[in-house]
Amino acid sequence: MSQNAKIPFVDLVTPHRELQEELVGVFKATLATAGFIGGPMVEGFESDFAKYCDAKFCVGVNSGTDALRFALSAAGVGSGDVVLTVPNTFIATTEAISQTGARPDFVDVDPRTYTMDPERLRHYLQTQCEVDSKTGRYVNRKLGQPVTAVVPVHLYGQSADMDAILEIAARYNLVVVEDACQAHGTEYFSKAENRWRKCGSMGQAAAFSFYPGKNLGACGEGGAITTNDEAIARKCKMIRDHGQSKKYYHDMEGYNGRLDSLQAGLLRVKLNHLTAWNESRREHARRYNELFAKADANLMTPYEPSWSKAIYHLYVIQVDNREAMQKALAQENIDTGIHYPVVLHLQKAYSNFGYRAGDFPVSEKAAERILSIPMFPGLSESDQVRVVDAVVRSARQTKAQNVVTV
Repeated sequence: MSQNAKIPFVDLVTPHRELQEELVGVFKATLATAGFIGGPMVEGFESDFAKYCDAKFCVGVNSGTDALRFALSAAGVGSGDVVLTVPNTFIATTEAISQTGARPDFVDVDPRTYTMDPERLRHYLQTQCEVDSKTGRYVNRKLGQPVTAVVPVHLYGQSADMDAILEIAARYNLVVVEDACQAHGTEYFSKAENRWRKCGSMGQAAAFSFYPGKNLGACGEGGAITTNDEAIARKCKMIRDHGQSKKYYHDMEGYNGRLDSLQAGLLRVKLNHLTAWNESRREHARRYNELFAKADANLMTPYEPSWSKAIYHLYVIQVDNREAMQKALAQENIDTGIHYPVVLHLQKAYSNFGYRAGDFPVSEKAAERILSIPMFPGLSESDQVRVVDAVVRSARQTKAQNVVTV
């Protein structure tokens, strides 16, 4: 391979080429049965994915956004509620909250893990809320609305600190719905239970996305809800299918949010390979860490606490001059990404909420500095060396320029 061959940010071609025979077999079986919606393929995947996540139930839906929206609705979140989440996530997290009729509000993140800071969550509830004497619910003083749920985001494949979040949620009577859309297979060591837990098995419910670039990606759109609560699972099944308890009997208004049988079948094939793919990503992350440590570069690499087994959906570094580095890497035929360049509270979509720059400084600072570099199971060691060399050269050039400027 040429020394200057393109290093993609993610490779979606190779795994599909390697699994082509099995995937085409799913397509043929779907055509042969004309079972395009629901049926054994969906039920089989739901059973397998629930088992993989150590959850009792799984409900397949058509996207991660709907997974979160349906899970929140099924857990009782609705109009007039406030739901807490983080500012540094994809807008689907807050869209799902808003589309239940609730209002999203934010808690800043830990500067090392980029996930919800439990102490900031506690501080929010202690300083911005008071108990409503009539309902016993904690109400945001400024908004005059009850805070009913929290959505911790397991970002980049890293688990949030769930013991602390669950303890706070129990104290303040909050529903916990995990946004696990980037955490297929991520594990968290619960000191409270003295065992490893899978993301997607700890809150009242959890949402997963199967967007093609995810560690477990469909060949199109897809999502799933996992839960240990049978009532939530039953309600999610109705919500995804126009509120039907059985055909043409509608217990509520719902949505057309079903997971296609074809996508479920393709996902079931891929699920058999997910553990190996995740371990490859973890190995690539270890190699990146070692290469960057040897280079003594002026940048921040991902932090993985002892209580987390991350699956590195993304490998995100922090750098001083991101635009210059991204340009330098592009000139060396290395693709990169930014996840995410604008924090949600400063997005135009939420300008009417009245947030200002400086409200969530940790998230804002990270958004200015983060850069996602190539990460996928088939990434070669030589390509990782190329990436690190290019990153380090750019970082050193920026440092030298800063010294000259000073």
